[in-house]
Amino acid sequence: MASKPISWIFKLVILTIIVLVPVSFQKNWLPLPSTQNKATPADTGDMTDNDAAPVVVAEVYKDEFKTYLYGLGVVTPLNTVDVRSRVDGQLMTISFKEGQIVKAGDLLAEIDPVPFQIQLDLATGQLASDQTLLNTAINDLARYRKLLKQDSISLQLVESKQSLVHQYQAAVQADQGQVTAAKIQLKYAQIKAPISGRVGFRQVDAGNIVRTSDVMGIVSITQLDPISVIFPIPEDDLPRIITLLKAKQTDIVELYDRALKNKIAEGRLVATDNQIDSTTGTIKVKAEFANPDSALFANQFVNVKLTVDTDPQAILIPTAAIQHGSPGKFVYRVNQDLTVSVAPVKIRRSQGKVTSIESGVDIGDKLVIQGADRLREGAKIKLIARHDNNTHKR
Repeated sequence: MASKPISWIFKLVILTIIVLVPVSFQKNWLPLPSTQNKATPADTGDMTDNDAAPVVVAEVYKDEFKTYLYGLGVVTPLNTVDVRSRVDGQLMTISFKEGQIVKAGDLLAEIDPVPFQIQLDLATGQLASDQTLLNTAINDLARYRKLLKQDSISLQLVESKQSLVHQYQAAVQADQGQVTAAKIQLKYAQIKAPISGRVGFRQVDAGNIVRTSDVMGIVSITQLDPISVIFPIPEDDLPRIITLLKAKQTDIVELYDRALKNKIAEGRLVATDNQIDSTTGTIKVKAEFANPDSALFANQFVNVKLTVDTDPQAILIPTAAIQHGSPGKFVYRVNQDLTVSVAPVKIRRSQGKVTSIESGVDIGDKLVIQGADRLREGAKIKLIARHDNNTHKR
């Protein structure tokens, strides 16, 4: 009786296995439904327009290619003068307006000339008096020498008259120096511009007493035309700068505003500093610019663009076309069947959005400049735009 329950359970297990095995076999070994057996375009090798990668292309072209150095420069006047009084006295008049453009020799201010005129009159009078005494002594000496020849007087008396003449000659010479000094003092009572340029704010008002020992001058003058700009360059580029200085090339330095959009002026290199700054690894370079419209002001910050090399017949491509990978630097060249090929290139120089190529592509080749991240050798493409190379020209 005990074996019957066991037999019944055994039969139940066998029946369960018989039911489950076909279901499992169908799920794991039978073919999938027909919707899963359909081949994709990648499996069959067929490419549709929807599978082509959209790209933007540009042509390889030949044009002039310039290499530039960029820097931040400071406008520095060639000459700056603090105008001071060269005599002591009361400042009577101010003859300039603040911010005015003046020329060398223009009257700026005047100190009371009366004291200096009096000194000149005194010196002139003393010179006239001593000159009269000298003339009298010279005439006396001539008479005494005639008497000496007649043996009427002694030689000692003649020598005494000769010494008197020398004495009066020295006095006249000193008087002439006093007259010249007085004239200079009177001339310095008129303060004139030593250079041409723009005057700043006046530091002294009319009516004040000014002295040569004053720390503060009357006004400052800054030369604006021509004017210079000083900017640093890396020490590695110094040989190029020296070559340009020896060649004395003009109009190779351009100045731009802070946004590097508006060109302010063009000029030439004139000099380099005499030593490299060891803390920054740079050396200062000076360029000179014509500034007739006063567009450049002292201590103004400007962006400097210096042309260091020019290739008149360079093979150029947009820098955006250059890719980096296992072949090194390469580009995707567009084929006639709208597929792309990998073309390794050798770069000569890059400058912003344009790159000069030594080898790897030919003029007229079309290169992918946008959408290259989805491409590979032989990939099919779809042109969505054609790039105008003129937008890359600097």
